[in-house]
Amino acid sequence: MALDDQFQRFLFEDSQVRGEWVRLSDSYREILSQAAYPDRIQHLLGETLSASVLLSGTLKFEGSLSIQAQGEGPVRMLLAECSHDRAVRGIARYETAPDGESLDELLGEGRMAITITPDRGQRYQGVVPREHDSLSECLEDYFERSEQIATRLFLFADGEQAAGLMLQRLPGATSADDDLWQRVGHLASTIKAEELLGLDSETVLHRLFHEETLRLFDPETVRFQCSCSRERTLAALESVGKDECYSILDEQGSIEMDCQFCHTQYRFDRNEIDQLFHGHPLH
Repeated sequence: MALDDQFQRFLFEDSQVRGEWVRLSDSYREILSQAAYPDRIQHLLGETLSASVLLSGTLKFEGSLSIQAQGEGPVRMLLAECSHDRAVRGIARYETAPDGESLDELLGEGRMAITITPDRGQRYQGVVPREHDSLSECLEDYFERSEQIATRLFLFADGEQAAGLMLQRLPGATSADDDLWQRVGHLASTIKAEELLGLDSETVLHRLFHEETLRLFDPETVRFQCSCSRERTLAALESVGKDECYSILDEQGSIEMDCQFCHTQYRFDRNEIDQLFHGHPLH
């Protein structure tokens, strides 16, 4: 695993302003290798993967966070997911290679949502407003409206590397924090794609915020890992329904399913389907 596949939190000392940084290399390229994506979709998927890692850094429990969009434009579906321990996966489905750059040109009319799935407890889904040209602006809008947390996001990807920087002003901020927030937001907005994609976190943060006092937390490794399994695939078959499963069995002799994220193939015979729906094989 390359050292580039890292996530790091940081704080501005004695303030209610915090930040996170991420850069993906091997994990991003592994995800892109699953399909022949056009360049612009590679970039959008990389930005979305980076955002999912940054947003997963706000989780206070074990589970996963996903960003998903469905649209009527060239890109019909987009999904990036990151777990609390920084395992990422992602996929995009598209009809044609897109010409445009903006989110609307890529997705057309459609819906975007953030889904938080704890390992234990209730699943939560929030709708991301689609009123801006970029993913970063839409997600900033989401935090402002849903969480009442001022947020700045900078996301870049080029087909080889994907990276992101997030700043947040937490509740309870003071007037001194107001000044700090304006200052660091302005500094962060000067970051260039080649800097965020090509430099390590300490170099990036020093270039931007060398006049501030930062506390850096230990970096965490990010990796590509699919959460598919035979058990989850069987659960998906159960949701399809008994009649449909037995119809496929009668026609094909077995049921074969491929994971859309990692292309692992799962094959189920009649005994396993009997076990699924009846608790034991039928004879």
